[in-house]
Amino acid sequence: MECLYLINTKLPRLITIKLQNMKKYLFFFFLLISRILFSQADCSTALAVCGNSNITYSPSGIGAVNESLGGCLITGEHNSIWYKITIATGGTLTFDLVPGDPDADYDWAVYGPNVSCGSLGAAIRCNAATVIGVGASTGLNMTSTITSAAGGSLTPYCKYLDVLPGQTYYLYIDNWVDVFNPTLAPFSLTWGGTATLASPFTNPAIQTQPFSPPGIPAVNPADPREIVICQNPAIFDFNTLSSGILNGNINFTISYHTSQNDALSGANPIFTPQTVNMTSVYYYSIHYEDPVNPNNPLNSCRQVGAFKFKQGNITGNNVNLFSCNNNNSGLGTFDLTSAAVFGDPTAIKKYYHTVTDLNAGINEITNTTNFTSAEGTIYVKIISQYGCTATAVISLKFYPVVVVTEASLRACFIESNPSTGLFNLTTSAVTTQTSTKKYYPSLTDAQNGTNEILNPTAYISPSGVIFIKVIGGNSCFSIAKVNLLVLPPVYSNILQDKIICIEDQTTLDAGPGFTAYEWSTGATTQAISNVGVGTYWVKLKTGECISRQAVKVYASEQPVISEVDIANSTVTVHVTGGSPTYQYSMDGINWQDSNIFTNVTRGDHHIMIKDSYNCAPIDITIVVPNLVNVITPNGDGINDVIDYSALGNKQNLVFNIFDRYGDKIFEANKSNAYKWDGTVAGKKVPTGTYWYSVTWNENDKKNTLFKYSGWVMVKNRD
Repeated sequence: MECLYLINTKLPRLITIKLQNMKKYLFFFFLLISRILFSQADCSTALAVCGNSNITYSPSGIGAVNESLGGCLITGEHNSIWYKITIATGGTLTFDLVPGDPDADYDWAVYGPNVSCGSLGAAIRCNAATVIGVGASTGLNMTSTITSAAGGSLTPYCKYLDVLPGQTYYLYIDNWVDVFNPTLAPFSLTWGGTATLASPFTNPAIQTQPFSPPGIPAVNPADPREIVICQNPAIFDFNTLSSGILNGNINFTISYHTSQNDALSGANPIFTPQTVNMTSVYYYSIHYEDPVNPNNPLNSCRQVGAFKFKQGNITGNNVNLFSCNNNNSGLGTFDLTSAAVFGDPTAIKKYYHTVTDLNAGINEITNTTNFTSAEGTIYVKIISQYGCTATAVISLKFYPVVVVTEASLRACFIESNPSTGLFNLTTSAVTTQTSTKKYYPSLTDAQNGTNEILNPTAYISPSGVIFIKVIGGNSCFSIAKVNLLVLPPVYSNILQDKIICIEDQTTLDAGPGFTAYEWSTGATTQAISNVGVGTYWVKLKTGECISRQAVKVYASEQPVISEVDIANSTVTVHVTGGSPTYQYSMDGINWQDSNIFTNVTRGDHHIMIKDSYNCAPIDITIVVPNLVNVITPNGDGINDVIDYSALGNKQNLVFNIFDRYGDKIFEANKSNAYKWDGTVAGKKVPTGTYWYSVTWNENDKKNTLFKYSGWVMVKNRD
């Protein structure tokens, strides 16, 4: 009964009940006038509370009907909203209603269970006692014991409700505003207790998949999600979002609104594509429709989300991309991905040869980081992370070409290997530009950077070519050919080896045409005189090169008397070596071409020989032995033996006796003192004519062979 007495009392800001009621009555007139401007839900169109989710709302004005509220709310609606609550599981039910501004004055009432609009009956919980500026929150909690609090009671909370499954209740919320209390603010509503509220959004049999909010998170996660619009002006068809949000959940529909209140109530949906702006917040409202029971309380359930639009149209940058036209080949290698056509690194870029290919999406360039091309144009399709597209043009250009010219280098021959020269490759005048140079033995090596010549200042090579990679700015290069020419030795074709007599001297002449001469004798003249037998050299200078030419002065080969045949008084001389023809003499005055001397007397003689060089003659001594033609070995001491013991000091002395048939019958040697007494094996040989020969080697440098032959008559008496 106490609550009933307090129904008609309210004392905000500690003002008396009477004054407070007067304010409400005075403001009632203004609310009647503004009903059309602030039309909101009535009891019959109450918003469904679906599940125990939090609610935020900003009531403004009243619905089409100014409901008869009764209880602690005696002046009718002001800025109100109606909610319909369906219990899913029984238990206790509480809620907290918190104004967004502490100066806002919120009243509320709960009707039910299972009542209908037009016959709501008395409120089972009612509170008009919010004390603004002190603690504006109100609602049901587990500690309050009152069921109704009129204005002025200073009791913002009422006792919880015990609820059962399937019951329905109506919750009326009103933001009291008058000239004394002008604060209009939204509220937030959170549920408590052990009971749960029915919702299609928490029933896995109804909502089989999670809904997918549209757009992308904002930079500030607390801000609404953002939908990127690629075109400008931004005309958008909201219905294109529905399929993605529903995510396959059937029996749900979506409407789109420009305010949260409209989204919560489903009022003023957006039906057609329209121009949107980037500053407003838009809302989507997911609405359940029971396909079997159109009167299902859950059909009034809505789940609301907020989103904004973000201008996402992009513009590509046309850029020049440079590469090296290495060695002026007409082709460069370009990294297309390095062209700054768009600043966002997350954007996708696709490259095409022509605009036609780009528009058709065909013949996309795939080797984008190593693209080989002449100068030309590449077209880029840019796709931002939000799916917006733009195009850009890449102009492929070459850096300035490194200018090189072919060069030649000359080097003197290396004396130890005349086919090669020592080159300083760094002196090659192949370019006037500032550059870095690398040296290679072949064009292929220069192109590939292999087998680099590491000693370019002292490069030994035969005549041929090398290649210099000239690297200029931007690491571009050209390859220059360098011809290497080894200057061969230049020798005198006049200076020749000579043969002279060993006792003679001669002149060596290198001939004209050289810029300098240097002989091994120290002379620096073209020719040197009074040169004897020996080896000489001369350094001949031609330009910067010096050729060392050797020349020999040989002693002529002396003839050699190889054999002397003495037959009685005839001497035959056999000669080898030297240079025929030979001249022969026995006195050094009279010379003859014949090698035979006749009527040579017994005793020692000189034989002299010279060849065509007419050098000092070769002189040997010969002995014409005393010829014994008859021996009478009778023991009288006269002509008993043939005795050649006087020749016993000669080398290889051989003394043989032959019969008239040519058979050797006796050999004289050292054991018989080179003597023959007409016997063979101690027996006298028959009287007759016998032949003998004596040979030896003279004790001279050439071991001249002497042959002496003759006949002897042996007279033996029987």
